[in-house]
Amino acid sequence: MDLSLDQDSLKKVLDSLTESNKHISLVYPGDSPERQPVETLYGGAQLFKSDSTEKIGSLAVSNFKEYAPDFVTLAKALELPEYETLLGDINELTEKAKQGNIRESHSGLWLAYEVFNKIQKKVQREAVEDFRIDFEDGFGNRPDDEEDATAKFAAEQLAIGMKNRTIPPFIGIRIKTFSEELKARAIRTLDIFLTNLLKNSDNKLPDNFIVTLPKVNSPEQVTALVMLFEMFEKKFNLPDNTLKLEIMIETTQSILNRKGESNILALTQASKGRCRGAHFGTYDYTASCDITAKYQSMDHPVCDFAKHIMKVSLANTGVWLSDGATNVMPVGPNRKSKDGIDLTDEQKAENIKVVHAAWKLAYDHTMHSLKHGFYQGWDLHPAQLPIRYAACYTFFLQGLSQASIRLTNFIEKAAQATLVGDVFDDAATGQGLLNYFLRALNCGAIDESQITDTGLTLEEVRGKSFLKILEKRRA
Repeated sequence: MDLSLDQDSLKKVLDSLTESNKHISLVYPGDSPERQPVETLYGGAQLFKSDSTEKIGSLAVSNFKEYAPDFVTLAKALELPEYETLLGDINELTEKAKQGNIRESHSGLWLAYEVFNKIQKKVQREAVEDFRIDFEDGFGNRPDDEEDATAKFAAEQLAIGMKNRTIPPFIGIRIKTFSEELKARAIRTLDIFLTNLLKNSDNKLPDNFIVTLPKVNSPEQVTALVMLFEMFEKKFNLPDNTLKLEIMIETTQSILNRKGESNILALTQASKGRCRGAHFGTYDYTASCDITAKYQSMDHPVCDFAKHIMKVSLANTGVWLSDGATNVMPVGPNRKSKDGIDLTDEQKAENIKVVHAAWKLAYDHTMHSLKHGFYQGWDLHPAQLPIRYAACYTFFLQGLSQASIRLTNFIEKAAQATLVGDVFDDAATGQGLLNYFLRALNCGAIDESQITDTGLTLEEVRGKSFLKILEKRRA
């Protein structure tokens, strides 16, 4: 066939595109299929012990039982979809919820019952997914000898937790910021902690260990932490790239640099591939925007702006995003007296009202995050954990049917499409749809028995790869 373009000149164009496409692929490899926790619980380093997260889990279970004795109570407290229709005797509603066709005939009843039971299983099995031993806000500024001793003790306790298997799947520490005033203190704490941890753990780190760097506002701060990591890895004979970090976006300078340019991608790229996540700090960020304390909240418009910049900057880079925390604790104002005298009915009612209001606020905030594509967030109190799972389970279960149809149709169409080499030209979209189910499965919103509803097999979902599913179905 005759072509009008000069082939040598055309080759130069194609080569330039190849070079550009390779660069884009390196910067934007796509979302990671690995498990991302949906929550990170922060606790002061001075309080951390080897079994801390197990005790936190027990507190989450007892609080949930006390303030949500049944699924109707929970649905009404959080105003779950169609909660107004949950009328009548709880025993009769429970029996009705167990019927096989209840999802179609009474979706509100089905959803409330499913969410409640999944929360119960989750908090008993794995209440805390991710924990951060905090040497920053949760610890404060203390004398050097006290922080030194705490760093040593916390590291020793973490080593014991590794041995006894009492730590969560994800864990790490948050050091102080690398500001001029605190940089030396932050590095000293990191040194003491890592030295004592490796000394007491046969030179091993916990699975999914992370170092959180707060209030990052320049790539040079990330570069400095990477340099420290390289020094530690050499000193302790750790494999290259063992130590990972996450950055915290808490200032306006994190969003735009001194030239007025977007700063987020530059911050993560300075990590040389070590950055696992970018966490948003709601209250420091709103304060940096001159928002008064009364109006500082996760769903404030200035937070949405910052998080949208984070989302656009880091989409398809494989860096996880996390939202901040709700700072209203679900704790009743009335406690039993020291001599054991029980609360009055009025005091109990007041406690329920306060806790349920805080639950509803946390639920709304988490749903806001999920709708904006932030699938992870902070928690500050054990009683917040069940409510984070309530929001996640509601979010994923509500969208399950629609997502199942969309993914099934997408796979069928993709399987008929032409492959160029071994790469489908819209693989990122397919992987994004698959990641919905991976997230739902990982957090407990759905279990493996429900996978068949998605049109996928267990083997396909466990493979975590859209391309592999496509290739097998084409074969």
